Amino acid sequence: MRAGTLKASFTVTPITPVIGAEIGNIDLSVTPDEATSAALREALVRHKVLVFRDQDISPAAHVAVARRFGELEIHPVFPRHPEHPELVLLGGSEQNKARENIYHSDVSWREVPSMASMLRCVECPVAGGDTLWVNMAHAYAQLPQEMKSRIDGLYAAHDIMPAFGTRMTPQQREENRQRFPVAVHPVVRTHPESGEKILYVNEAFTTHLVNFGEKAEVRVGFDFRVAELELLQYLFRQAAIPEYQMRLRWRPNTIAFWDNRATQHYAIQDYFPAVRRMMRATIIGDKPI
Repeated sequence: MRAGTLKASFTVTPITPVIGAEIGNIDLSVTPDEATSAALREALVRHKVLVFRDQDISPAAHVAVARRFGELEIHPVFPRHPEHPELVLLGGSEQNKARENIYHSDVSWREVPSMASMLRCVECPVAGGDTLWVNMAHAYAQLPQEMKSRIDGLYAAHDIMPAFGTRMTPQQREENRQRFPVAVHPVVRTHPESGEKILYVNEAFTTHLVNFGEKAEVRVGFDFRVAELELLQYLFRQAAIPEYQMRLRWRPNTIAFWDNRATQHYAIQDYFPAVRRMMRATIIGDKPI
């Protein structure tokens, strides 16, 4: 898909040269029509993260807007809105810190991970609580050619348990292990709309490389495991490079809409014991290839 091919009434202002754009002249309390939705989707694929300010919309409107882009998932662990289960309720409390301060791609542990997420700020501290997003297509493009050759054809395991297992009872862990077995995805996935190559491993959910031994030269056993872990750590660290990132300072009624196929994000936990409350709708995507 070529960027910029659809006419739209909203404005698009890039946030950084590589990721993010602020969208103006749009009211998301009114569900966008087909043409506007298509133009927003095109902007999403191009910029990876879209930011909308001053969107005082209801939970029902939030769900309706997100649904314009696909079917919505029901998260198995996070608390959900009592009237709209498609909306998860994110944020800690004055007693407990939020725990999203790790680079990750949402629900990569699903066999079919999400296409995108739409997050609205309900309440946030006066200072702190920013979120970082990373362009993982750019991260892949900037890898040395030797590294691209090393990871070509590798597959990684993604598991719900490292991040969410501690929030479950033993019975819930057993039930969710049956519902969500370990998913295997390519280390480098291809974006289904842009055709971009994307580095698709993250430190929250990726546990190991399932076929590392097919390409590695192993002298003795510990070479195999140590080399695999070193390679994964190198790939994880790509998300932390500032030149690949944008940073969003939240205000109430700010909405961030990001392409979960091509990004990772990190919610900065620097505001505890202040509280930040968010609502998120997540759009089901496609199986990574």
